[in-house]
Amino acid sequence: MFALSELWSGGERQGSYKLLKPWWEVFMDYLLVLMLMVSILAGTLLLSRDGVVCVPVHSFPTNHTSTIDPIPETAFTSTSARGRRTNLDFQQYSYISQVCYHEALPWYSRFLPYVTLLHTLVLLASGCFWFHFPLTSARIEHFLSLLAKCCESPWTTRALSHTAKLDTRFSEAEPVVQPKAQVASSYKMRKSSLDSGTDSPLLAGIDTASTTTQPSPCPSTVSHCSAFSTRSLTEPVHAVQVSPDRSRPGATLDRSDREQARALFERVRRFRAHCESSDVIYKVYTAQTVFKVLKFVMIVSYTTPLLSCISFSHVCRPHSDALIGYSEFQCSHPLSSVLRQLMQAYVSLLFLFGLLAIYALFWILHKSLRQYSFQTLREKGSMLDAPDLHNDLAFLLHMADQYDPLLAQRLSVFLSPVSETRLLQESVERRWGAERLRAITSSDQQGRSVLQLVALPHLPPALFSFSTLQVLKLELIADAKLTAQITNMSALRELHLYHCSASVDPGALQFLQEHLEVLHLTFTTASEIPGWIYSLRGLQELQLTGRLGSEGGMGRGWTLGSLRQLRHLRVLVLRGTLQKVPAELSELAGSLLKLEIHNEGTRLLVLTGLRRVPGLTELHLQGCQLERLPSALLALSGLRSLDLQHNSLRTLEELLGLQHLRRLSCLRLAHNQVLSLPASVGVLRALELLDLAYNQLQTLPSALFTLHRLRRLLLAGNLLQDLPADIAALRLLNELDLSANKLERLPAELFVGCVELRVLNVANNSLCCLPAGVSALTLLSRLDVRGNSLEVLPLELGCCSGLRGGGLLTEGWLMHTLPPQVRDALLSEAPSRPSSECFPRFPSTQWSFHSALESRI
Repeated sequence: MFALSELWSGGERQGSYKLLKPWWEVFMDYLLVLMLMVSILAGTLLLSRDGVVCVPVHSFPTNHTSTIDPIPETAFTSTSARGRRTNLDFQQYSYISQVCYHEALPWYSRFLPYVTLLHTLVLLASGCFWFHFPLTSARIEHFLSLLAKCCESPWTTRALSHTAKLDTRFSEAEPVVQPKAQVASSYKMRKSSLDSGTDSPLLAGIDTASTTTQPSPCPSTVSHCSAFSTRSLTEPVHAVQVSPDRSRPGATLDRSDREQARALFERVRRFRAHCESSDVIYKVYTAQTVFKVLKFVMIVSYTTPLLSCISFSHVCRPHSDALIGYSEFQCSHPLSSVLRQLMQAYVSLLFLFGLLAIYALFWILHKSLRQYSFQTLREKGSMLDAPDLHNDLAFLLHMADQYDPLLAQRLSVFLSPVSETRLLQESVERRWGAERLRAITSSDQQGRSVLQLVALPHLPPALFSFSTLQVLKLELIADAKLTAQITNMSALRELHLYHCSASVDPGALQFLQEHLEVLHLTFTTASEIPGWIYSLRGLQELQLTGRLGSEGGMGRGWTLGSLRQLRHLRVLVLRGTLQKVPAELSELAGSLLKLEIHNEGTRLLVLTGLRRVPGLTELHLQGCQLERLPSALLALSGLRSLDLQHNSLRTLEELLGLQHLRRLSCLRLAHNQVLSLPASVGVLRALELLDLAYNQLQTLPSALFTLHRLRRLLLAGNLLQDLPADIAALRLLNELDLSANKLERLPAELFVGCVELRVLNVANNSLCCLPAGVSALTLLSRLDVRGNSLEVLPLELGCCSGLRGGGLLTEGWLMHTLPPQVRDALLSEAPSRPSSECFPRFPSTQWSFHSALESRI
């Protein structure tokens, strides 16, 4: 999970392990050293001077008959011998001493020092086993490396100093009288904080090769004022964001320090996720402590009784009477008293070692070491948001607390979400200043100033100084917080939130309620919809894009919100997977004029909710898998525009029921499966735009041409083979789109009756020629004849002055069939020609909406 370079810091530093050794481990290490010295001393004595001295024991009366000839008395003529005569020489004594050393001397007198040495080595190895076990050593080394970096990082000093400054501010605002003992304890704790800060020699030597960040010259101080409240969780962010402290040199971090601090936050987060997933370090240390206790009990149980058996005198019967003439010897062990004293000292040291091991085991079982809480830091008024830790990371912090409790405080800086938020805000403030934001500000088609911010951790403070910004787009911003400073953006009228759950301060909410008119919100699930959007009483347009529906109907996030306060809402756009029209629309019955539902191919089952908004003037139901015209449309008597594109309509027999919609001027039915257009279409007398593109129409009924108000007729992508001559009745027709059909000719009546035609699209048909009557279309500004079987263009096109400047779209070789003067006239730009797309391409829904709004007002 971690890179090798993160786990290996250039070499193992044994001194760094002191951070994880509690006081009992230190004492046990010293005791093991003393026990090892005692064992080695006893073993050395045995190796250098070990042995026994034996003398024969005479039996009374002596019945021994020696097979060796007695020595004549004349041999001792010089001096008379005294004492008891043994008749043994030096070699025989040596032989007897060797035999009796192995037969008469007990094993514990010969090998007990070696056994104790072996036990001491086992205890010594078990004492540091968790530092070298592969499953634990990597985590321990990484933890020590992170802890050293947390102590050395300038951001640690900055965060603790900022917290201390906030504590001082609150204590000045709300003075608290403290007892003298508490003041002295606080002063003592401050002094300890200074002593164990970033200049600690132990921490300074850890992983210094892997970082170039120098400790901050100003020492970190930690305030312990109890008046620090939960308001500091938000106020530090605001303080750093709005007015960072630049009064002292070094108050802000440079770019490298900020990048290192951000990387350290990420490393701590990854290490926490890795260590909290298991408790292998806790189990290994517990097993190690249990092994020490069991080893202690075992050594004491057999060593203590043997100490009293180490004696000076021993009786030896070597069973070698035929060789030496004696059957019993009295032997002495000269090292017995020294060994007994050394072993007694060893047992005493082992007893102290065992008491410490039992205490460690009791400490493990008594305390909850797999959970760590920063409650003490919260009581002291710093890092109130530091989360509780579990498993191995909690155990490591418990062990580090035995060395210095302030080490956990340094680590808590990089566990605190508020601390990370403050760092990210400072980084955003430095990188996204006013000049950079002004450089990326653009203008839309309506001339409004637009600013889009993508994938930022926070909103830059300089954003709230843009008083002329009209449209703000925020996308993938983790913590977008609109503060009260948004009141400076007096021109803001439109806000886009793409997968960005923005929070709003009360002051900002009041400003948005009065000034915001358009809100676009894109989310994943309905539960992500912020509740404050339902209180924007001045909002006129709301667009929600995301998964709004659920199996039981509307999503939970939607039903929790009420639209009752959106008294001025005129446009509501829903892009999601709805199964029914929201019942909450009844709360907008008095204001809602336009409703759009883009259902992404999900069948819209229930449309009865449309009956609750009879004041609708525009209705868009796209991608709803509708097979017939909804009967709920009959209740919308004021409907002006109806858009049912991208559905599954096959028949339009219900058009007769729309005759009550006397104001219906725009009907869009493109991208359906309509096979025929019924004659009942003639009842739609007020129709000005009819879009039947990309259906399966083969013929057009005569009733269609009774719609004398029709201005735009879009029939592209059908199966039409002939265009009726009755089309001449549409004298107000401005745009006719017949592309992608099977037309072989155009009726001459088209050019005689439709004299108002401005846009004619007959591309991708089977036309062989264009009638000469095209010259009658003097207002024609766009003609598309590409993809046909034309062989020549009529000369009369030169009379259509509106086609000059690119209004004629055809193949290049066809242009050469025209005379040069006509071709040059068509290719030259007209000096005062109105835009060909200005009126024809103007969205009908837009001008219908404006007219409806004006009439409503």
